This record gives sequence, C-alpha cells and structure tokens, in this order.
Amino acid sequence: MSTVVIIVIVVAILVVLALIVASSRKAAQKKELARTQVQAKHDDAEHHRGRADERRSEADLAEERAKRARAEAELDEQRAANREQELGGEAERPS
Repeated sequence: MSTVVIIVIVVAILVVLALIVASSRKAAQKKELARTQVQAKHDDAEHHRGRADERRSEADLAEERAKRARAEAELDEQRAANREQELGGEAERPS
C-alpha cells in the first residue's frame, strides 16, 4: 500500500507542478499582451501626432499661399485701377 501512496503523491505533485507551470505561462502571456497593447497605443498616439504635425504644416502652407494670392489680387486690382486712370486721362486729353 505504501508504494501506491507514494505513486499517488508523486502524480499529485506532478499535476500541481504542471498547473503552476501552465498558470505562470498564462500570466507571462497576459503580461506580454499587455505590453504589446500599451506599445500599440503609444504607436497610435505617435501616428496621430505625426498626422497632426503634417496637417499643421499643410495649413501653414495653405495660409502662406492664400496670403500670396491675396497680395497678387490686390496688385492686379491696383494695376487695373492704374490702367483705368491712364485710359481716363487719355479720354480727357484732346488728340
């Protein structure tokens, strides 16, 4: 009977050890998954920051283009007024 008890004890110890190993592996996998998820969130945040920087740059460039276009429009308007003055002055002069 004592050999049967020893075998049962050894089997029980092996089962307990197998359960401990399995639970420690599961815990390690959970930790690794958590690290991966945190890293993915950091990467996602960096991606959004990068996109925001790109959009700010695009907006700054668009503002600069708008200013330039506005200045060119004002210059064209001034040229048109000058031409009209020239034409008005020529119409008043007798030929």
